[in-house]
Amino acid sequence: MVKNKIKEFRKELNVTQLELAKSLRVTRHTIIAIENHRYNPSLELALRLSKYFDKPLEMIFSLEEEEKV
Repeated sequence: MVKNKIKEFRKELNVTQLELAKSLRVTRHTIIAIENHRYNPSLELALRLSKYFDKPLEMIFSLEEEEKV
């Protein structure tokens, strides 16, 4: 599962979901889904998020290994 720290970084900058969405040219619902780990952004959007927050992708996104049953 891909995890992200978008909500943390957004709050550090005191930016609303709507402001972030407008800056990235996506809907607020997209930001909500990404923050809640229900949607993995496209590579293009991930790169735009990296540029917006001025952080490398590895700081924003991480791969969490799922337990094998």
